[in-house]
Amino acid sequence: MRTSRIAALAGLAGIAASATLSVTALGTGTAANAAEGRPTGYLLEGDPSAQGGSKFEGIGVDQESGTFYVSEVTGGEIQRGSADRAQAEEWLAGDGTDGRYTARGITVDDEGRIYIAGGPNGTGNDRPDLWVYSPEGELLAALRVPDNDAFLNDVAIGPDGAAYFTNSNDPTIIRVAEGTDGWEATEWADGSSLITREEGFNLGGIVLSTDGSAFVVAQGNTGRLWRFSVATGEVSAIDTDGADLRNADGLVRKGRDLAVIRNFDKQIVHLELNRSATSADHISSRATDPDRVFTTGKLLDGRMLLVDSHFDEQTAQGPYEIVTARMPR
Repeated sequence: MRTSRIAALAGLAGIAASATLSVTALGTGTAANAAEGRPTGYLLEGDPSAQGGSKFEGIGVDQESGTFYVSEVTGGEIQRGSADRAQAEEWLAGDGTDGRYTARGITVDDEGRIYIAGGPNGTGNDRPDLWVYSPEGELLAALRVPDNDAFLNDVAIGPDGAAYFTNSNDPTIIRVAEGTDGWEATEWADGSSLITREEGFNLGGIVLSTDGSAFVVAQGNTGRLWRFSVATGEVSAIDTDGADLRNADGLVRKGRDLAVIRNFDKQIVHLELNRSATSADHISSRATDPDRVFTTGKLLDGRMLLVDSHFDEQTAQGPYEIVTARMPR
């Protein structure tokens, strides 16, 4: 039985002060949110610290319905929330449900189907590496990938409608789509010609370029961004104008603006990409809340929804939250 920990919204700290990233703090409210009747932040269900606590990582959004999904690392539960409700709820159970003991990145396609990366869930065993669900929660696919050492980290939908998963172990990208013989996971790109596997997390956050010609992929342990051509899968380095991107985790793009979330460095870096993502200008690097470790985010109704992971706590302490922020400009 999971325990919902509901904290009072008033007074909860977000990211404040003009010197840091402008974030709508839980409980403070903004005129824009008030006018549209939206909460300024969202509470997640989670285990109390006496039961080990809960840690979170990925978030996916359905732009049409205003629904968002959040993954729990500690157990693999999936939470579901709505843009107009302050409290999210457990949507999919974990602890072995559909073979899922942990979950990482999430995305949603145009049909509302939810794709979930399993991180190390299938590493060295026969468990699934990823899952696909219908909006109603029906399991559509639970798949293994060709590499038994894969750590599927994040996922984005490509121009072809398929889902593309990054691998934090080897510099590969896995393509997942429904074919004539059912759902399939195949290795789509291998970047080992330029990207060396190093200790720590390799490929992580992934977004499409502005013109849809390439995927922009973060490599957190080296602080680099890589461009994978949609047409060929060929990899090339992105010139990031000297920006420090160590511990780059989630990526959020709006137009040519790219927010790079540096989790344990507690910063968000604003880059301005060119349309084909061959290079980027470094616009700013701003501190985030020193008491939070943000892993990733997604845009919903013009706001970034940032996952407060609790990764810096040996035993996570609630409340568990999604914090809203403006996209840096």
